[in-house]
Amino acid sequence: MTLPSVDDVQKALAGVQDPEIRRPITDLGMVKGVVVGGDGVVDVAVFLTVSGCPLRDKITADVTSAVSALDGVTGVRVELDVMSDAQRTELRKSLRGGVEEPVIPFAQPGSLTRVYCVASGKGGVGKSSVTVNLAVAMAARGLSVGVVDADIYGHSIPRMLGTEGKPTQVEKMIMPPQAHGVKLISIGMFTSGNAPVVWRGPMLHRALQQFLADVFWGDLDVLLLDLPPGTGDIAISVAQLVPNAEILVVTTPQQAAAEVAERAGAIALQTRQRVAGVIENMSWLELPDGTRMDVFGSGGGQAVADSLTQAVGADVPLLGQVPLDPRLREQGDSGTPIVLSHPESAAGQVLTAVAGKLSTRSRGLAGRLLNVSPAGR
Repeated sequence: MTLPSVDDVQKALAGVQDPEIRRPITDLGMVKGVVVGGDGVVDVAVFLTVSGCPLRDKITADVTSAVSALDGVTGVRVELDVMSDAQRTELRKSLRGGVEEPVIPFAQPGSLTRVYCVASGKGGVGKSSVTVNLAVAMAARGLSVGVVDADIYGHSIPRMLGTEGKPTQVEKMIMPPQAHGVKLISIGMFTSGNAPVVWRGPMLHRALQQFLADVFWGDLDVLLLDLPPGTGDIAISVAQLVPNAEILVVTTPQQAAAEVAERAGAIALQTRQRVAGVIENMSWLELPDGTRMDVFGSGGGQAVADSLTQAVGADVPLLGQVPLDPRLREQGDSGTPIVLSHPESAAGQVLTAVAGKLSTRSRGLAGRLLNVSPAGR
């Protein structure tokens, strides 16, 4: 029987990723040592980033599976250890690219992450439902997606994505949990039970800053921020912290709601942000005979899009009209968004189509470094 070499085992371990950081454990310095016994039993010692790592069982299972697949291996024993403070510091530096102080990567020149702020003028229009369904639909397209539950007072994203996972802290970095392929962070992950958050503006700003800078998001294609309703502290903080973020306005067909939604989009005039489009939720209820009932009226979404187009001087499209569907609410409560549970539904199809538009939209040149020189030089 031919036994695998230590190099063979190391190559196999290169296919094992840390579940939180999503990089090979060999690149992260997590492989402490490998010993191949004469009887084919392989001993692998692995460093965990922190003691009590919530995913230690998954790491053990993945290492065992990868090494067991090698020819000549009769058994695998995994020994878990914990990184020292010095090792965690080196890990943090390598993940941060050698930068000591945390920075917001999405605000840096040349960032390719599309940042969308999902906003509404008032509560109850389904803004969070739209956010989670867009995020999951984008992740299903193969994009790397993150969600920031920026609605500090009314946080609901963890429930809607069906996770009770807690972030893991490595040095000064926060590793966000994942659900349905989406990384997420919420103040609800740091509070006990259903305790309310009673903070003033400066604390809200600091919390948002930590969510954007201290959380290790990795290389995201899209970041969605579920904003609180209105145009208060968080909306202003987002404009300051991530000035290249774009606004998605969610409204209902009701004219009163549409008027309020216009204000949420018109904040772009003061913050100089781009309005990516309008999404009309609860557009109609399809009856058993195939007819539609306009429960909340009609035309609100298009009215908001037209008004914002005129106000900002650029095209603001109506990206989609999401019909009323009890399953949209039910799946939000159960933690499996409708784009996954019932993709064939009318609401699921509209939300998937909107996600496709936002995923494939061509980027502008604002904020990007161009390899050009001024004329005459």
